[in-house]
Amino acid sequence: MRDTGPSVDREPKEGQPRHDLIRFMAGFLLLALLFMPWPRLAMAETLHVAAASNFRSTFTRLARLFEAQSGHRVLTSYASTGKLYAQVRAGAPYALFLAADKAYPDRLRREGLTVGSTVVYALGKLVLWHPEARPIEERGDTTLPALEKMQRLAISNPKTAPYGRAARETLISLGQWRRMQPRLIYGENVGQTLTFAASGNVEAGFVALSQVLDEEGDVRGHPWLVPEAHYRPIRQGAVLLRPSERQPAARTLMAFLISAPAREMIRRMGYGTPDLQEGRE
Repeated sequence: MRDTGPSVDREPKEGQPRHDLIRFMAGFLLLALLFMPWPRLAMAETLHVAAASNFRSTFTRLARLFEAQSGHRVLTSYASTGKLYAQVRAGAPYALFLAADKAYPDRLRREGLTVGSTVVYALGKLVLWHPEARPIEERGDTTLPALEKMQRLAISNPKTAPYGRAARETLISLGQWRRMQPRLIYGENVGQTLTFAASGNVEAGFVALSQVLDEEGDVRGHPWLVPEAHYRPIRQGAVLLRPSERQPAARTLMAFLISAPAREMIRRMGYGTPDLQEGRE
């Protein structure tokens, strides 16, 4: 029998070690990609915002633009300013409060629940509105509407809604507050007040101009723009709340709110905008 000698392992085929190295490097690269802290994903935040009902249609557009530009997500709760104020005091985790006036944000500042100063981001405009495209009946000797002929008039609750406060001041200025009180239908906020007016169950309602503009900025129905001499300026204030200390994106949203693109959109949606220096207080 022929001695074949001791067994010897075969030499690896040409190129095999290179293939193993390639597979190893590919696996390593895949793991690196999976665990890499991508800047956009790592920095993306979800911001909880409290916003007054009158600003709903405008802020919906602003939030959409902000999300597209920043990668952050905005979740918004809408209600009357007074109700949102109460929620903040009760510990609601809002990072930013967009009120329908400046008084409530300033009150939160005095109570130590805010970060930084109040920023006036919009100047509200009050209208007396009817859903049909016909003029609200006016007195023969003046351009003021014939309020005394109305049997049901909707306004927001003056105790919690700044636009309701402005409506009450207007009625007082026109000498109609006492006469109209028994005929008033109160909405919890200006959004509900608009619903009352749109239903046709009241002759008209005091709402925000921004609420009766369509997508193109044209007026729906018939509004009577209340002269600003009849009510105190509606200076809508925004303020960062304590939870924003853990969310840098909240400051980014605040800065966006007074940026040129945001201010242009705010004006297009039926508001005035203050001088930038006046807006920071």
